Amino acid sequence: MGRRGRLFDVRDTFTRMLLLNTSGVVYLLLAPRETGVPVTGPQWALAVAAFSSGLLLHRRPPINLLVQTVLFAVALRTLDDYTINQVGTAWAIGEVALWAPSRRMLWGNVGLVAAVYLIFHRTGALTENLVGLCINLGLPVLIGTVVRTTRELGVQAERRAMSEQRAARADERSAIARELHDVVAHHVASMVLRVGVARHVLPDLEPEVDAVFDDVHRTGTAALADLRRLVAVLRDPDGVRGDAALTAIDPSALPAALDGAVETARRAGVIVEAEIDPAVGALDAVRGLAVLRLTQEALTNVAKHAGPSARACLRIVLAGDDLEWEVADDGGAPVRAAPPGGGHGLVGMRERVEVLGGVLSAGPHGPGWRVATVLPGENS
Repeated sequence: MGRRGRLFDVRDTFTRMLLLNTSGVVYLLLAPRETGVPVTGPQWALAVAAFSSGLLLHRRPPINLLVQTVLFAVALRTLDDYTINQVGTAWAIGEVALWAPSRRMLWGNVGLVAAVYLIFHRTGALTENLVGLCINLGLPVLIGTVVRTTRELGVQAERRAMSEQRAARADERSAIARELHDVVAHHVASMVLRVGVARHVLPDLEPEVDAVFDDVHRTGTAALADLRRLVAVLRDPDGVRGDAALTAIDPSALPAALDGAVETARRAGVIVEAEIDPAVGALDAVRGLAVLRLTQEALTNVAKHAGPSARACLRIVLAGDDLEWEVADDGGAPVRAAPPGGGHGLVGMRERVEVLGGVLSAGPHGPGWRVATVLPGENS
């Protein structure tokens, strides 16, 4: 519901009651000037009682209506001008119309107020009294019912829209999962298989070449496992939500996983100086997975853009509840094009950081490049 409907939201009863009470006070102050009849003590007493009960009982519409009805009955018997209590009762019945969980409860309260009006009203014919009832009860009930119905229709429309969005997203995830499974995973599996075959048909390899084959085979196998997990998440996100192996990383395994990412970069030729706080082993699983993915992506970018001669510095430190993460390189070769700002890797890193409440900074750093962020903790 938009901001325009907030005044008639069932939760904003205090605001409405405060506005009503303000209007009542203005009426009592200005009425003597218009009519020439001063406001009496009993009139003020019943008005203050109506104002106070309305504010104190604004979250209990049935009780508020009962109190307002009693005050209205007293005003009908004792006052010549019972407008304040009449309006208070009408407003209370309107609040019940907004709140009432059933029609039976609503019409039961309407019948109570109607009975009080007909019994205690001292003047006027029956027809005049019935017209007064229609105005004082029918109009608030009509307004409350219309507002409530409009609100419920709006909620139903929002739920339908959300359901349609979820269905559309599920279709998109299914399409992406099919492409990943049928194309990407197939090619990665083929590469892993061919590397394995090459190791067997070429037995007399140099140790350095054999180490490269081992690294490619190991990396390809890990990538294939990650792809299969991603396909499982895309196809059934609810089904894997409780599976930490598919959605996060065990915090105790994070230091070893970060060391593995550093070693992978080193095998690619990058000289990596790593400062990893041992306390990251106690990090929550969500931020732990984010740090691992950020580190893998950043070091891969160093190898891709700065070349194997580059030096990189990885810094992961816990400062209280916040996690400070940084990867900077020296630029590698003297001539180096800056990484494109619109790359999918950098965009993905920004999105991952923003989801956790952080801001990713990326840009030139001396002759090289630097990416850094602070992932806030739960208490920040």
